[in-house]
Amino acid sequence: MKALTKTDFEFEGQKSVYHGKVRDVYNINDDLMVMVATDRISAFDVVLPKGIPFKGQVLNQIAAKFLDATTDICPNWKLATPDPMVTIGLKCEGFRVEMIIRSILTGSAWREYKNGCRELCGVKLPDGMKENERFPEPIITPTTKADEGHDMNISKEEIIAQGIVSAEDYAVMEDYTRKIFARGQEIAAKRGLILVDTKYEFGKRDGKVYLIDEIHTPDSSRYFYADGYEEKLAKGEPQKQLSKEFVRQWLIEHNFMNEPGQVMPEITDEYAESVSDRYIELYENIVGEKFEREESNEDISQRIEKNVSDWLKAYKKV
Repeated sequence: MKALTKTDFEFEGQKSVYHGKVRDVYNINDDLMVMVATDRISAFDVVLPKGIPFKGQVLNQIAAKFLDATTDICPNWKLATPDPMVTIGLKCEGFRVEMIIRSILTGSAWREYKNGCRELCGVKLPDGMKENERFPEPIITPTTKADEGHDMNISKEEIIAQGIVSAEDYAVMEDYTRKIFARGQEIAAKRGLILVDTKYEFGKRDGKVYLIDEIHTPDSSRYFYADGYEEKLAKGEPQKQLSKEFVRQWLIEHNFMNEPGQVMPEITDEYAESVSDRYIELYENIVGEKFEREESNEDISQRIEKNVSDWLKAYKKV
């Protein structure tokens, strides 16, 4: 099975390229962004040594559907998806903050809570909560956006005091975050899922705040199955979930959390295919459609280069 783990395109009008952990972002004339969702996978802030077939297509297509489903709430950067692994959109000046919103105490928040933490990013947490229990209402726990290494938790007050984001822009981001999350929860509920937590990124263009990057994908979000949630919570059993957390758990079981001296376990072809199957399962559950694998005889890079170049030529003529 093929996987795209590296890109090195030269599109017409290309000013620069940013290779992220998972996405490669091409700047076209300081006006457009070509975002390629590769098949790379990261956990604990490190890219795993093997790609996951169809992961990029899954992420890109889920994000595109949710961006389209939230345009009535806030403007977003997306213009087109000329290839199953590519979104092209408006170049915005990104805020150096990720807006994380949580409806359930789980993951890293639970790990901190279990160790006695009762305040997260300036948000007070109630005593006596159990793992996977719902918060009285969703909480926003932002992080600073790091170019390398770990993103750091930060409070709303610190973000504004440090001038990272103005009070006015933060209020807009906070409002959009709550409304987009509520929409995501509604859509998930119709599919028998719970949208547990997620992250959003915002940017600014011509004085207006835009939603940028991906939304509601298994890389940026955590989903539980609604069926059995209450029973598992009551019994203290792990929830059945669809997210990247199962990869983190697999790494933890193999003694890897990207700490000094730890060695990355071998990612076999069989394990990579099992992860691919989980991503496709999430796609079909959250989108409610069968996943159509984009399989062709041509090289994935060549296909993307042709599809993006054709779109950019047509855009230029308009």
